[in-house]
Amino acid sequence: MELVSTPWQVITTALAFLFGMLLACAASRWFQASVGRAILLYFWHTGYCIVYALYVNKYGGDSLHYYAMGLKGGVEFSFGTAAVSYITIFFASILGLSFLGTFVAYSLFGYIGLMAFDASLRIATENKSRYIACVATLIVFLPSVSFWTSAIGKDALSFMSAGLILWAALKPARRTWLIVMSVLIMLLVRPHMAGIVVIALAGSYSLQSGVSLNRRLLVGGTALAACAVLVPFAIEYAGIKGGLSGEELSSYIEKRQQVNQAGGGGIDIAHMSLPMQLFTYLFRPLPFEAFNLFALAASVDNVILLALFATGGWQILRRRTAASGANRSFLWIYVMLAWCILAMTSANLGISLRQKWMFAPMLIFLLLSAVGRARKSPTYTVPLPPCGYAPSHAAPSLRAGRHT
Repeated sequence: MELVSTPWQVITTALAFLFGMLLACAASRWFQASVGRAILLYFWHTGYCIVYALYVNKYGGDSLHYYAMGLKGGVEFSFGTAAVSYITIFFASILGLSFLGTFVAYSLFGYIGLMAFDASLRIATENKSRYIACVATLIVFLPSVSFWTSAIGKDALSFMSAGLILWAALKPARRTWLIVMSVLIMLLVRPHMAGIVVIALAGSYSLQSGVSLNRRLLVGGTALAACAVLVPFAIEYAGIKGGLSGEELSSYIEKRQQVNQAGGGGIDIAHMSLPMQLFTYLFRPLPFEAFNLFALAASVDNVILLALFATGGWQILRRRTAASGANRSFLWIYVMLAWCILAMTSANLGISLRQKWMFAPMLIFLLLSAVGRARKSPTYTVPLPPCGYAPSHAAPSLRAGRHT
C-alpha cells in the first residue's frame, strides 16, 4: 500500500501535521509545559509514527486492516476492533487522508497521552534533584512509549485514555469530568480495561480518608452503578460465557494462556507462578532474550523500568511516599488489577510490549513519587553576637502590657 498516492493526499497529510503543531501549542497550556517542550515531544512522537507506518507497510500489521476497512466503509459499530475501523472511516473516507495521513491523525491521540504522562511525571519530581527530573524525562522519551502509541489501532486511543486518567487522578475533585471522558474512550477500544478503571474508582473512594460522606456516597454509588453495567459487558466482550463462575473463569484464563504463542514473542506462561507472570509481562524481554531489532530496543527500555521498579519499590517499602492531592489508592488498585489480569492472560511478549502502557504510566508515577527527597527551601537566620547578647536594635516584646 502506498503511503501517499495523490497530490490531494500529500496536502491533507501536511495539513494533519500542521494541525498537530497547533495541538502541541494548545497542549502546552493544558499540561503546563513550555511550548518548546511540547513541540519537541510532538516531533519525537511523530517521528516514530512515520517509522511505524514504513514498517507496517513493508512487513504487514493490523494498521493495514484498519485502513482498508476505513476505505471500504460499511462497518457496523461495535466496541473493540470494530470501533477502530469505524473511527478510521472518518479519516480515510470522509477526510480522504492517505495511509500516512491517517497514521499522523492517530498519532495525535497518542501524543495527547504522552503530554499528560509527561506533565504527571514533572509533578511527581517537582522540587526534587535534577537527576530525578532527568530520569523522568528519559522515561517520557523511551522509544516504547511513542512507537506503539503512534499507529492506527487501539493502542493510541488506550494510551491517551491512560495518560488522561493519570493526569485527572492528580486532582480528582477538579477533573472528574476528565476521568469520565477517559473511561468512555477506553470503553470504545478495550471495554475490560474501562471496567477495571471503574472498579478501581469504587474501591478507592471506599478506602480514601478525608472525603465527605455525601461525596463518598455520590461518587462511590455512581462508580458502583457503572460497575454493574460495565463489568458484565466486559465479561461478555472477553468471551467468558456463563458469568464469573470459577469454572468459566479458570477455563478462560487457560485458553488465553495458549493464545498468540506462535511467533518470535510467544512464551509459555501456563506453568509460571503469578510473580513470574507479573515479571515477564512488565520487564521481558531482557537484552539477552531479544528476538528482533525492535525487541532489543524494547529490552533496553525494560532494563530502565526494572531499575526504577527496584529503586522506587525499595523506597515505598521504607514508607517514603510523597504527599500530594493525587488519588493514590485509585492508581494502586488500577495498576494491580490491570497488571495481574493482563499478566495472567498474555502469552506473547510482542503484545505485552504494547498493552502494558495502559497501566505502566500510573505505576511509573507512583514509583517516581517515592524516589528521592524533596528539596527544602533555604532558611535564613540572623546570627547572634558572641555570648548570646541581643543586638541593640532587637525588636521589643509584643506581649501586651509588657515594656522594656
